[in-house]
Amino acid sequence: MSRALIENYFSAFNAGDTSTMLALVAEDVAHHVNQGELRRGRDAFATFCSHMGVSYREELRDIVIFASEDGTRAAAEFVVHGEYLQTDPGLPEARGQRYILPAGSFFALRDGKITRVTTYYNLQDWIAQVSV
Repeated sequence: MSRALIENYFSAFNAGDTSTMLALVAEDVAHHVNQGELRRGRDAFATFCSHMGVSYREELRDIVIFASEDGTRAAAEFVVHGEYLQTDPGLPEARGQRYILPAGSFFALRDGKITRVTTYYNLQDWIAQVSV
């Protein structure tokens, strides 16, 4: 169950299907963004997804999912293939730059929903790639 939940989450991400992603997270989801603030709740997660959809076009490839035997935790390693579409405040100017970035996410799961998403990647590597 936990592996399928994460597979569905990443399939929805790659399809740009935010409504399915939102259906997979709990109402009280905790979203820990790499070098960013903690966002709590499905509404905050929806706002984040909306912003990402405007500023970035990303596809996750080479996804490897790990799941705990008790079904309460999962993790995934993947490679982000992206395009920087619209300038994010405090970051380099967007000019359609492409980037390839290794990343990983950690999940807490409860009652068939994702209750925590924590994503890590090397921000300095991303900045270097879009600053060329």
